[in-house]
Amino acid sequence: MRKRLVSTAIAVAAVGALVTPAAAQADPARPHGVSVLGHGSKAGTAVVSGQNEPGTRLRVGGARTRSAHTLPVDYQVQETGYWCGPAATRIALSARITPPSQGSLAAQLGTTEAGTDHISQVTGVLNANLGTGWYETKEMPNDPPTQAQKDLLWNDIVLDIDNNYPLVTNIVAPPGNQPPGYPSDQTIYHYFTVIGYDDANRTVLIADPASFGGNQIYWLSFDQLATLIPPKGYAA
Repeated sequence: MRKRLVSTAIAVAAVGALVTPAAAQADPARPHGVSVLGHGSKAGTAVVSGQNEPGTRLRVGGARTRSAHTLPVDYQVQETGYWCGPAATRIALSARITPPSQGSLAAQLGTTEAGTDHISQVTGVLNANLGTGWYETKEMPNDPPTQAQKDLLWNDIVLDIDNNYPLVTNIVAPPGNQPPGYPSDQTIYHYFTVIGYDDANRTVLIADPASFGGNQIYWLSFDQLATLIPPKGYAA
């Protein structure tokens, strides 16, 4: 993301994952443990909301039900207005390893004040840090996406989450089609991480490093996610 508005919003409903602040960020006002799906997984449901100071960390636990699967990650708010790529990459890596810092990942990604140029850079850094060839770059050039592109995206989400690999997505969120808390008068170019899904509600769990309006972890409809990615792509 190239620009990020800082919000001071604190504490709306905390739902949906076991969350404990990192020791260095301990705050008695924050939830120390939250039922993973205590408030369900419908689109727009907040899982974690609160302070969005740059660098704030939360440990988010995973869950598995008959229809839903979410992964445990080390969430961190992006440390600069243009480090959404490094922050989203760090969140994805944290499901499998102790991740490098955002600064280290920014260097690996070639991130500048203009942001991280292309999702393929994220794909390469994910594989390099994990020592795997799992991640591939998936382009979604059609806006709106074709049904085949949507089907592939959903299949990738289920396959990756079920194998403990979060996805990193490059999105374009214009006014009128934005996740919760985004500045409604701006088109936002951004990276965030998909860390879960619910097949029954056809929703996806988003770990959003921008923390717009204090929204850090939330459920988004799959259909909306599919409209946000074009003409960019995702690493899965």
